[in-house]
Amino acid sequence: MGNWFKSGAPWIWMTAGAVSLSLAAVLGLLLLIGWKGLSYFWPAPVYQFELDISGNKQTVIGELYEKKSISVKQLAEAGVDVSQIDGDRVERYLIKTGNRERVELDFITVLETQVESRTLADGIAVIDRVKNGKFYGYPISFIDDGVSKSMTDLPDGLSAADKVRDEIRLLQQTDIAEINRQLELLRLEERKQGQQQQLGLELRREKLEQDYSALEQRLFALRQKLEQDAVLVRDMAGVMVRLPLGQVLDLWYPNNLSFIEKLAHWGHQVGKFVSEDPREANTEGGVFPAIFGTVFMVLLMSVVVTPLGVMAAVYLHEYAGKNRFTNLIRVAVINLAGVPSIVYGVFGLGFFVYMVGGSVDEIFFADQLPAPTFGTPGILWSALTLAILTLPVVIVSTEEGLARIPNSVRHGSLALGATQAETLWRIVLPMASPAIMTGLILAVARAAGEVAPLMLVGVVKMAPTLPVDGQFPYLHLDRKFMHLGYHIYDVGFQSPNVEAARPLVYATSFLLVTVIVGLNLTAIGIRNHLREKYRSLEY
Repeated sequence: MGNWFKSGAPWIWMTAGAVSLSLAAVLGLLLLIGWKGLSYFWPAPVYQFELDISGNKQTVIGELYEKKSISVKQLAEAGVDVSQIDGDRVERYLIKTGNRERVELDFITVLETQVESRTLADGIAVIDRVKNGKFYGYPISFIDDGVSKSMTDLPDGLSAADKVRDEIRLLQQTDIAEINRQLELLRLEERKQGQQQQLGLELRREKLEQDYSALEQRLFALRQKLEQDAVLVRDMAGVMVRLPLGQVLDLWYPNNLSFIEKLAHWGHQVGKFVSEDPREANTEGGVFPAIFGTVFMVLLMSVVVTPLGVMAAVYLHEYAGKNRFTNLIRVAVINLAGVPSIVYGVFGLGFFVYMVGGSVDEIFFADQLPAPTFGTPGILWSALTLAILTLPVVIVSTEEGLARIPNSVRHGSLALGATQAETLWRIVLPMASPAIMTGLILAVARAAGEVAPLMLVGVVKMAPTLPVDGQFPYLHLDRKFMHLGYHIYDVGFQSPNVEAARPLVYATSFLLVTVIVGLNLTAIGIRNHLREKYRSLEY
């Protein structure tokens, strides 16, 4: 046994076991997040519950959202009547009833003993809407231009409504947005011009206002067209409800779908989640602006941090002398990696936003003051703040890559007549490029998940526009943006509807991990390509 310990075999097995345990824990966590998040989009069965609550009989239609075993003693301590309950524990049901505008809460909690019967609701439909969440009811008819039609004509009506909504969105984001931009430019021009030029500017303003009025009338006509058509639905109380088609996004019969149809519906809902804008205080809809903002901010950060980190590492390793001052700089760089991220956020707010952004406004956008342009949090300052945060990682990784290159390679290049700059550019940096990419991978992994500093320098709950659009100059680095990490925080802790938002926390978390893995795999692929490309320089 003593020789076995001296051979080091136990430590090898302990290390392998620890690695295996860590991998199992990480994979288990990802599977848990993925299951809880992706299962939210699966069409759940809708039941009809006959309830008897303290002698008050009622019918409830909804999804069985959660079933949990509760101690009877705990219920008694909470003031619940437990005289009709046998045993020490009882099942508690959380039922999602939807129909948010017709009931006080779209979730109700009942005990198993209060449920007289539970059956699958025959012919029930789930209607996804623009506002007030999902609606559960029995479709009766489809009204098209005042004419009552069969529900079989509804898909064509929904398709037509989608086209009208797209036309409205395009009108708002292009024509109306362009006129608003021209009006703003005209306002700034009026501040510069004297009284003699005011007449010409007034004529331009009148023309723009006339064009705006025409577009506004067109917009109202499109919205009125959406309100004309409707779906008649009978809710769980037997009341007929008219749902304007402009508010209806989708309709499906969950209890009548086959497995293949459910799978297709699940894929369709996942696609909508990653491609649509959020609704209802981020508790409904998709997360596309958050995905776009996260990826765009990380790419912008990478463009900034990579050259800065590489230049700093090259100077420290190739040009700086081996003295105490250089060692002090290296210690400072390493210690920067341990500074809390919120401190970087405070630095970014004070230096980038107020100092640099305020100076930029005074020099280039003085005519727009006191309204700030760059002197307010935005995606540019967020990228620069995270670039400073991840700079130590890139510097250390690049310097380690430079240290692994034999000096004989440098001496051979210099002996052949190349200058130090040519040696650095053509020999050293290509050989160190895999290490540079490793530093970038670590920087991306950390930056994509940071939330605390972004709360101070640019991220918001809801961004009305993306940083990139069709309006000149097309790339708007001064705009605020949405981020997946902050979206998780907002939905999980700031949502007005906790139960409805809980599955979206898991879905967004899984999506954030997927985005980070995708960015890292892209960087790893580039690193492996560079490693193979410049392998010949090592021999």
